[in-house]
Amino acid sequence: MTTMPARIIHIGIERPWLEVYDFASRPENMPLWASGLSSGLTREGEDWIGDGGPIGKVRVRFAPPNRFGIIDHVVSMENGLVVENPLRVVANGDGAEVMFTLLQRPDLDDAAFEADAAHIRKDLKALKDLLEDKK
Repeated sequence: MTTMPARIIHIGIERPWLEVYDFASRPENMPLWASGLSSGLTREGEDWIGDGGPIGKVRVRFAPPNRFGIIDHVVSMENGLVVENPLRVVANGDGAEVMFTLLQRPDLDDAAFEADAAHIRKDLKALKDLLEDKK
């Protein structure tokens, strides 16, 4: 059994955690804050299809709606690569903490891993800004 290096990237949001979950878990809202899906998603059965830019079309399958704050999603790319993305929203006082677990796959060198981490931080900051502006 081999484990991969991991980093939990998180941000606090000054909104009730269920409001954050309800907004962030809707695939149709993801283009508003998740830049990798900025071209939008179209529903196809249980999956959502998006344009991944230079990597081509992506197929995304989300965890079903739940009250545990789980927004895990699996991204399947045209080249056959499948990436599991653990994403959680939990209560943090009267607000929320959003946490993304980034795993360093064997095909990612340290520089690519750091670039992915920076990208996720930027997306979580966009989610925070979007939701806190709604107050």
